Amino acid sequence: MTWVPLVLLLDRGAGIWWQRLLGAGTWVLLLALLRRESSLVRAQVAVVVVFATAVEYTFSPLLEVYVYRLDNVPAFVPPGHGLVYLCALAMGRSRWVHERLPVLVTLTLLIGGAYAGWGLLLSERSDVLGAFWFVCLVGFLCWGRSRSLYVGAFVVVTYLELLGTWLGSWEWRTTDPTGLVSIGNPPSGAAGGYGWFDLAAVLAGPVVLASVRRARAMHLQRTA
Repeated sequence: MTWVPLVLLLDRGAGIWWQRLLGAGTWVLLLALLRRESSLVRAQVAVVVVFATAVEYTFSPLLEVYVYRLDNVPAFVPPGHGLVYLCALAMGRSRWVHERLPVLVTLTLLIGGAYAGWGLLLSERSDVLGAFWFVCLVGFLCWGRSRSLYVGAFVVVTYLELLGTWLGSWEWRTTDPTGLVSIGNPPSGAAGGYGWFDLAAVLAGPVVLASVRRARAMHLQRTA
């Protein structure tokens, strides 16, 4: 919640090499924070970084659903996704959130629904994608295994999307590549879209961790 906004501010008007320096700093911070996390969380963050990076390169330079200031994927974006996941996870596993989870889920649905409704019906720029992603968020909050994680993601992702587009770090196109789906800048339900990264982490993280452990065990057997 502090580092990523700081990077976005430092990136304003910067060139490619300054972006790469910011990227290196973001990687250092992410790896430092992961040192105190469990192996499972590390695996989950790895899943998020890989999945989100693939999405970034597909939907930004290739399809141009949204574009960054220098028409690239800034070097701080892949590790930044890891920080976003860690931040949402830290919020979600806090005692304060767990004690108030039903209320916070309800507030998330009400605020997110109001935002999506405004984007779809009242905004000067219609936002069908945001409304669709809000429906995804409703599904994650109602039937997902990690509701507190999605509450945290709603706060973090909505905040960063509003800040990033306001600063001009990236901009969403008015429609998707087909021209059929209108998009807000940013989409109101962006947290619901990001929820698929969280879901991938929750589902694939344990699988990745088990695979790494089996590979290590096989390597030790061969070397022994």
